[in-house]
Amino acid sequence: MKAVKAALFALIALAVLATATISFASAAEAAAEGNAGFGEMGKLLGAGMAIGFAGLGAGVGMGTASAAAIGAMAEKPEVFGRTLIYIVFIEAIAIYGLVISFMLIML
Repeated sequence: MKAVKAALFALIALAVLATATISFASAAEAAAEGNAGFGEMGKLLGAGMAIGFAGLGAGVGMGTASAAAIGAMAEKPEVFGRTLIYIVFIEAIAIYGLVISFMLIML
């Protein structure tokens, strides 16, 4: 299990480094042409991180809460409404990340 986690972490780190390298290269090219530079790149990188981390957090929370909600509903079916509300609150985190991402892009 540790090897799988280490491999997954390495894959994510590689993807982040590749994305950052491409972003810096395009920012350098844009600066050479006189267009937007690192400010534009930072804005787009921040927007991507906002939606990415919000989605990651919501996904982890959703998995944990959904498992607990299913277990609770198996014992007491009348708690469906309350568990649904909890899951909707968790999903709101991802929606907030999406809204922040759009706000950053529109600036």
